[in-house]
Amino acid sequence: MSRLWRDQIQVFIAPGRIDLVRFSRGFKPVQAAKITVSCQSMQGAPIWESSLSQLEKNLIHAHAAGTELAITLSNHFIRYVTLQPQAEITTPDEVKSYATFRMREVYAERVDSWVLSASTWNPVSGAICAAIPRDLMTRLEEMAVRYSFKLKEAEPYLASVYDRWQKLLLGSKTYFAVIETGRICIAILTDGVWQTIRNQLVLHNVTDELLAALDQEAVLSGNKEAVELVYLFAPEHPELTLPKNCGWSIVPVQTEQIPALAHYPSAVANNTEMSQCPA
Repeated sequence: MSRLWRDQIQVFIAPGRIDLVRFSRGFKPVQAAKITVSCQSMQGAPIWESSLSQLEKNLIHAHAAGTELAITLSNHFIRYVTLQPQAEITTPDEVKSYATFRMREVYAERVDSWVLSASTWNPVSGAICAAIPRDLMTRLEEMAVRYSFKLKEAEPYLASVYDRWQKLLLGSKTYFAVIETGRICIAILTDGVWQTIRNQLVLHNVTDELLAALDQEAVLSGNKEAVELVYLFAPEHPELTLPKNCGWSIVPVQTEQIPALAHYPSAVANNTEMSQCPA
């Protein structure tokens, strides 16, 4: 069957929440209503367990053989490292070895329980590597097989947002932040080279903690302008601003020309069905 004619389900999975949109494919794809379901976490289970269980309940009702399933995974589930440029690394096996080394250097033996995925490697600009819990990936793959879906991708949130808006990120040094409920993820690039990725919990106030994280990253980078730009994607915090004269200016990446994907989480979404799954 041509991909042009396959239906597609796009899903965002976060702790205690899924956002799901279905598209009927063809010459004019038709988007159904967005479904957002919130769930209580399961005691003693991984933070993704309740969301995955709820996803399966929704996929049962959406069953149609050959439907594509595209998953975006919350940064809560992901660990990142940057892969600095190395001219001598050229083959996929060498990139894999380098990514494994960098992950193990930062996270030690925890790497053994993760699946690693590197972005497109360039010896001049490097790449990034994302680690996804192996149990989570296995469950997603098994679920797709069980209901005859085609698992098109399972992409980390940071990578998905970057791929969509990277052409808007200007300047020799770029601060790029993705904020979701309970988590801040900040990436710094210099001349297109990934330098650092900070992926941290929000413990109290998202504005204060974003500002503190940006200041810390600027100090660590060793060179901060009087006013730095931070490219921001924060659909769950549409009113987020930074204090005047704080040394930072927000540049929203979401535009009318390049809107957010339909399944991305949002604070309030039109044409959205809200439901609460049992605890």
